[in-house]
This record gives sequence, structure tokens and C-alpha cells, in this order.
Amino acid sequence: MEQYKLQQVDKDDVLVEIMNLYGNDLTRLAYSYVKEQTLAEDITQEVFVKCYMKLDTFKGNSSVKTWLNRITINKCKDHLKSGWRKYIQFELPIFKTPKTKTTPESELNKKIDHDALTEAILDLPVKYREIIILHYFQELSTNEIGLLLNMKDTSIRTRLRRARQLLEDELNKRNDQK
Repeated sequence: MEQYKLQQVDKDDVLVEIMNLYGNDLTRLAYSYVKEQTLAEDITQEVFVKCYMKLDTFKGNSSVKTWLNRITINKCKDHLKSGWRKYIQFELPIFKTPKTKTTPESELNKKIDHDALTEAILDLPVKYREIIILHYFQELSTNEIGLLLNMKDTSIRTRLRRARQLLEDELNKRNDQK
């Protein structure tokens, strides 16, 4: 999809393909900022509307995924700056754990661990949370994240290392409290 010149193909077809390829990832990314599923879905919809409107101006200086991630992050930050933030409700499972055939006890333990990790990620300051989400859940390299956030690769690696340490400390603290 990336190799096509977007100006030379049908915008509707391109949008459908983009939505199928990146919709879930963008919703998860938005959720990591706003912490509310329906709001994350609304923001993702706004991103696709903007994408459709600006598709003709996409220059290809970055990948479509990077472009959409940047739009999503900007929309989320705009929302967080607005007065609507006080109406955000926290919903927990952001990332679903795949189902396997195991015992109910092990499933419960996995869910508890998953929920604790999700909560710990969402409790991180935004500058660390976005790095974790982009690296581990969007599977972007530190170089791609640097381009997306207009930061040096070394700064991204430093933030990623610090975010991992904060997560480890928080999870250890939660385990000690049990």
C-alpha cells in the first residue's frame, strides 16, 4: 500500500485499506492517552476523517502508519488540553490477552497480571507511556518513534529504558503490597 502514489488511486479504496490495516492500533494508541474506549474510538474516527481530507497532500516523507500515529497523538493531546478531560472515565482492559486452553486458576492469574501491567502502563507519565505503547504495542523501532515524536533516537532509547524501570518499580511495589 505504501508504494502507491496516494494521489493516483481512489481515495475511498485507500481509506478502507488504511482503516483495516491500522484501525485497531490507532484505537489502542488513542486509548493509551485518553483512557476511555468510546472516546478513543471517536478520536480514531476523527483521524480517519482527517486522513481522508488530507490524503491528496500526503507527501510520503514517512510511512502512512507513522503519519496516522502522528495525527492520532496530536488529536489525543488536543483532547487532553481541552476541558473535556474531567469527563474521562477509566476502563481497564486496553489490550486483550489471547485465549488458551489452561486451568481457570492460571487464566485468573494471567488476567490479574495483565490488568496490573495495563494499569501500571496507564499510570506512567505520558512521555513514558507513549514510548511503551509505540514500541511494544505498535511495534515501532526507536528510530521510527524518534521520527514520529521529533526526538533523537538516543532520547527515545533513554525514555524507553526509564519507562521500563518505572514499570518494573511499580509492578514490584504492587507485588509487595499483596
